[in-house]
Amino acid sequence: MDGAEEPAVRYKRVLLKISGEALMGDQGFGLHPPTVARIAAEVKTVHDLGVEICMVIGGGNIFRGLQGSAQGMERTTADYMGMLATVMNALAMQSALESIGVFTRVISAIPMDQVCEPYIRRRAVRHLEKKRVCIFAAGTGNPYFTTDTAATLRASEMNCEAIFKGTKVDGVYDRDPKKHADARRYETVSYDEVLQKHLGVMDASAIALARDNRLPIVVFSLDEPGGFRGILAGNGTFTLVGG
Repeated sequence: MDGAEEPAVRYKRVLLKISGEALMGDQGFGLHPPTVARIAAEVKTVHDLGVEICMVIGGGNIFRGLQGSAQGMERTTADYMGMLATVMNALAMQSALESIGVFTRVISAIPMDQVCEPYIRRRAVRHLEKKRVCIFAAGTGNPYFTTDTAATLRASEMNCEAIFKGTKVDGVYDRDPKKHADARRYETVSYDEVLQKHLGVMDASAIALARDNRLPIVVFSLDEPGGFRGILAGNGTFTLVGG
């Protein structure tokens, strides 16, 4: 990292949480390789600043456990299928990152040694220290927990300084900005407000875990080119969940 050229960064180790739907592009299902490549390029710009990066990617573009459960499938089975979907997304992101020169490890909470590493905390920390991007897959390894909760858990275990939640909008609003022109964006909002007002940043257990560990959550638009890097350099539009 060239200190004379690169801007000072606000955080040295972060976790980026994105939904599986973020990888679909304009498709209604599955993976859109150009979109995966675009997000990988965004991650690389932050990695190039010397920031240590973890990632958690949802699986909703392939299979969502809650929807499967709602259609009559046994909930535990549906959730495990959703976890396997996150492994597919993690492998796609690993391929995209390594194609542009970013060393990456996929680390799964469900052991599957042929395609990725099992989750061992100390080994994962060592990967981060060696400036490898760690993509945590298969959620927490347990049904009934979302990838939001997995992201907060892994960020806490890895001693990340913040969670970056990439969404379709540039922060947290008091109502859906796509449906309400007068929706107000919060600059900052407390964990308790998010829970009380059901603001939908992450699920309640993830917010509670972040609050208990004093882990700030930065909500920003993943569709804004350069947004991830800009926020780390102290610019850009976002909402900070904390306090």
